[in-house]
Amino acid sequence: MDKFTNASAIAWLKALSATYQEKKDYLTALDSQIGDADHGTNLSRGFAAVDIKLDTVADKDLGTILKTVAMTLISTVGGASGPLYGSFFLQASTAVSGQTSVDKAGVGKMLDAGLASVMARGKANLGEKTMIDAMLPAVKAFNDSPDDLLTTALVKASEAARKGAEATIPLVATKGRASYLGERSAGHKDPGSESTAMLFETLSNALK
Repeated sequence: MDKFTNASAIAWLKALSATYQEKKDYLTALDSQIGDADHGTNLSRGFAAVDIKLDTVADKDLGTILKTVAMTLISTVGGASGPLYGSFFLQASTAVSGQTSVDKAGVGKMLDAGLASVMARGKANLGEKTMIDAMLPAVKAFNDSPDDLLTTALVKASEAARKGAEATIPLVATKGRASYLGERSAGHKDPGSESTAMLFETLSNALK
């Protein structure tokens, strides 16, 4: 499939919800090492609510679907992840408002908008041991993909996100709760980068 449709969006978001339920304990364990030990719990709760809402907007345009995700996350997820992921989906929704199908360029606009919003809200950049370490390389890899094939670009994005998440392990955190640990934050993977890698991996798989 080389179009991102409302059906693909629903399939992706339901798969992402299932992944966050399955990996709840793993994400929370990562967060317990350098954070508040609630990342997996927060995301699983938020996306369980998203999963229920998706059935009510399955026939709507992409903008409506993504905005519904955003509003649900903002209202149900605590900690930093709710506002950040909520912001990602909210701004992504504006890029595809009124459309039920977009090509690679359309998905690129969606991802660019989401990334810009997270960077602005979190005031983070590459190398600070945050979700940006997975998200920024993923969006760059997507945009740098040499052809117009959406599926190819999404595979490259998911690979870059995974690589970015693993690359957070040796980093010293300079943003968020983990930054309080200073040098002791090194040696642990950032949980936000891991959940972001899962987001891109499920997106890629949904369009295969």
